[in-house]
Parts: sequence; structure tokens; C-alpha cells
Amino acid sequence: MSMKKEKDKDCICTRIEGETKRNSFISMEDIHDPRKARPAILLHSCCGPCSTAVVEQLSGRYDITIFFYNPNITDRDEYEKRRIAQIDFIEKYNDKIDSRDRIGYLEGPYEPERFYSAVKNLENEPEGGMRCTPCFQLRLEKTAETASMSGFDTFGTTLGISPYKNFELLVKLGMQLGMRYGLTFLNEDFKKHGGYQRSIELSKQYDLYRQKYCGCVFSGKVKIK
Repeated sequence: MSMKKEKDKDCICTRIEGETKRNSFISMEDIHDPRKARPAILLHSCCGPCSTAVVEQLSGRYDITIFFYNPNITDRDEYEKRRIAQIDFIEKYNDKIDSRDRIGYLEGPYEPERFYSAVKNLENEPEGGMRCTPCFQLRLEKTAETASMSGFDTFGTTLGISPYKNFELLVKLGMQLGMRYGLTFLNEDFKKHGGYQRSIELSKQYDLYRQKYCGCVFSGKVKIK
């Protein structure tokens, strides 16, 4: 089913795992505007702060929908903080820009048990070690699967904006999944031109909650700046 067929006059409502999600406001006039003829990207987002600078870089080039799917955030309270921060950013961002460039929001299920299964026997790996590969794979594959089912042209992830993530590994996994699902993987390095620092600045401007660790219980002791 095409995402664009799910847009009505008042909102984008997305059904994922049997639940209806209310997303950003886009009118039917915007959808049929020829200036909207650009690739539709499903952009996996690890958190609101990282999505800020990535959205800024892609705005005007893509019809963007954020996909929040992060089963690696194993503490439910922490998950809710990041989910709320993501929605908060989208709402504030959409209020400031032209209606034709507003971004949508999709939310996958919260299923930390899938993360635990994916990283079984890798619990003692250091942060940035072998445990990250199945974690990236899990989130990127769900994004690609959802993008393929929902009629997107392209998928990508905000994970690459972090200097703490292995960009080459993300590209390798993304390209493999792109071929499997018949999609284009956006392999831009968002760290270039001060992207990570820009995400910090924008997080402050939007007054977003900014986490201090990657997400899983195993990385909780490794603080980020």
C-alpha cells in the first residue's frame, strides 16, 4: 500500500502492527502539487536530536517520513522519553516550514525482546563492537521492510550522523537490504560539514531531550558527550 494513499485532508494516519498513528498535517493540495514530485524516503530515526540535522539536510530534496523503530532502547521509560522527543521535534519543525515540506511520522512496535534475541551471546561486547552489527541489521531491515510495503522509493537512517557509529558498516548493511527489498539506500554521510555539531545546536533550539547513552542496557555505562 502506498503511503501517499493514506494521506487525507487533515492528517497522515498510519497503521503499523494493527494500530493507527496520527502524524503530521499535510493537505491533499500539497500531495498533488507537482513541486512535490521527489523521492519518498522512509528515514529510520534513532532519536529526535539526531533527526534534526538530517531532516535539515534532506528537506526539499525528499518527501520525508520519519520511522521510529528502536527495540534496542531496553528501558521503557527511556524509550518513551526518546519517542516523545522525536514527535516533539516533528511537530515544532512542521509548524515552522512550508506545508509542502512537512514531514510525516511512522512508529514501529516496541519489541525489546527482538533486540535481546538478536544480540544473544554478545552481551559482553564493548560499545561499538560486534553487538552493534545485529542491532543495526534489526533496525535497518524493519525500515526496509516497512518502506517496501508502504510504497517508498528510498530508505535511510539517522544513525550515520553520530561519530560513535560505524558509517561504513551502516552503508554495507543498507545496500544489502536495498537490493533485497528493491529500494534505494541513502548512503550520505551526515557527519560531513559539521552535521553532528549542528544536531546538538538544533536540539538546544528545539529544547529536545538528549540522551546520554546509546540505548541498550549493555551500553548504559558508556556515556556520550
